[in-house]
Amino acid sequence: MAKRAAAPVARAPKAPAAKTAPAAEAIATAKVPEAAKPARPGKSEKPKKLKLVRDSFTIPKAEYAALDELKLRSEKLGQPAKKSEVLRAGIMALAAMKDEALLASLSAVPRMKTGRPAKA
Repeated sequence: MAKRAAAPVARAPKAPAAKTAPAAEAIATAKVPEAAKPARPGKSEKPKKLKLVRDSFTIPKAEYAALDELKLRSEKLGQPAKKSEVLRAGIMALAAMKDEALLASLSAVPRMKTGRPAKA
């Protein structure tokens, strides 16, 4: 079978680009601010993800047991909670306190030596 040679395709010369006024060019290339863009009707706006921080700490056994008790209480009340949720609720409660109440709560907590506990 013999191959056919492709016929050369004639191309038209490119026309010179039309010159535009600088103002018209600036308007054509200007970006529309985000607030001015209309929302797409089919997409609902997603809330931004919270940045999470991973941390570890030492806590006395009695207070750790109290965390478990609080988890059980919340489960009995019909709203199960994770340890982190109980801790975050406690932080929110402390943050809502007035200065005097916060100092009283903090002074009721005994000081601990920081770091990892000694091996038994």
